[in-house]
Amino acid sequence: MVYKVFSGRVGGIFGDLVTVEIDSSPGLPALDMIGLLGSEVREARERVRVSLKNNGINLPAMRITVNLSPADEHKSGTAFDLPIAIAVLGVFGHIPDFDPAKTLITGELSLDGEVKRIKGAIPIAKMARDRGFRHIIVPMDNVKEASMIRGISVIGVSSLSEAMGLLMKGIDDAYGSPDPEVVFENEEAGDHPDFKDIIGQENAKKAAVIAAAGFHHLLMTGPPGSGKSLIAKCIPGIMPGLDYEACLEISSIYSVAGLLNDKMPFVTRRPFISPHHSASDKSLVGGGSKAGPGLVSLSHGGILFLDEMPEFKRDTLDMLRQPLEDGTVTISRTHGNYTYPARFMLVGAMNPCPCGYYPDRNRCTCNAPKIEKYLSHISGPLLDRIDLCVEVPRIDRTTLKLHGITVSSSEDLKSIVSEAVKRQEMRYRNESFKFNSFLPVSLIDKYVSLGESERDYMISTYERLKLSMRSYNKILRVARTIADTEGCEKIKTGHLMMASCYRFPDYIAR
Repeated sequence: MVYKVFSGRVGGIFGDLVTVEIDSSPGLPALDMIGLLGSEVREARERVRVSLKNNGINLPAMRITVNLSPADEHKSGTAFDLPIAIAVLGVFGHIPDFDPAKTLITGELSLDGEVKRIKGAIPIAKMARDRGFRHIIVPMDNVKEASMIRGISVIGVSSLSEAMGLLMKGIDDAYGSPDPEVVFENEEAGDHPDFKDIIGQENAKKAAVIAAAGFHHLLMTGPPGSGKSLIAKCIPGIMPGLDYEACLEISSIYSVAGLLNDKMPFVTRRPFISPHHSASDKSLVGGGSKAGPGLVSLSHGGILFLDEMPEFKRDTLDMLRQPLEDGTVTISRTHGNYTYPARFMLVGAMNPCPCGYYPDRNRCTCNAPKIEKYLSHISGPLLDRIDLCVEVPRIDRTTLKLHGITVSSSEDLKSIVSEAVKRQEMRYRNESFKFNSFLPVSLIDKYVSLGESERDYMISTYERLKLSMRSYNKILRVARTIADTEGCEKIKTGHLMMASCYRFPDYIAR
């Protein structure tokens, strides 16, 4: 007799259906598992056997074969423990009223039968909904995150005995998940530093507003203590909020990475990730034996802040080039390819030299070769992918004395960003993107229309600054955002001039 139970696995941030097939037949007592299994799945044999024993179910002296189908796709993780146990119960007639065709099951078992949290509950629940399942049984600790998926009943269980009782009495009468809308709306907003606490640096604040409004990459350069890091930490406070779809996509990444918990069952704020400069290649872009998401994917929809950017290894920084261009990261392993979203806003901060005070020769102690070696950690192709570069100089005494007279707060700047975002949403309502920085080259002429004088200015700027075509198009996108922050539909020469001024100073643009 063959009994089937349905479960799921995660590939990237997407769920795949896995059928747990079990057969019992006369022969030497054994519990065999097949189906291209990882080490964690192979170990499920003992976890399931002992868990069933400790809950009063002793396996009969028969040959039991478990197959996880499709057999040509690699399975890893501990989420198959509970469905295997339920399949064993089904094949021996312990749950006669359970219809496995309507329910997807996932969960890890401890030896005493406790059902533990798993990774990837959100993409598995989404797959179950899309496949037409009415219910999904998950560990109780995963109920809140899985409940983000609308259109499927999410049922949490804490133990194997609880799952057995649920299936015996009929799953249709079970209590489902709470309304995800209520949970979503009750999430509190995050706290961020306020721009009003930053003394001076109006040019850098303007660049931050442009970056937040158009989701542009930003690099700040200046001496130590001038406010670069504080400005970066203020930017999340003026960025637009997440809608449900964006929240779901980001939460799926965190679910796969195993970073969700009871305090943060899903992500409702734009991420702000700030790795140390000793971060490895794999930690930044993802990888490892299980091909998990890296920091660029955990920053998806938010900010990846690289403080002291030249202190990172050049090879590590250059790994950002492809994610910055494509918005995705693909990790290849022998058992499959995994693609993770990586559409983040890069915010970098750097000193102009190792001591931090160049070009002030009264304080700078670095010679030319030392400065060149320091700046060479950021390659030209990586710089070419950054939209805005702004200098954050040391505050002079006059600015310090006038601080507090007229200062824009984060609330004031957020209103500017919000209006600019609304203009973009209206403009791109029929497109697959929302921000100016995502505007593909093929649509630039459609959405960034220039008059004759503006086009002449851009041609002369192209020659004067020796721009690449990528930089040329980035200036157009930034100018489009500057116009949006000023409430202008038509791009003027002044917008183009401001955008071109945000290219790199001579000592950086080597």
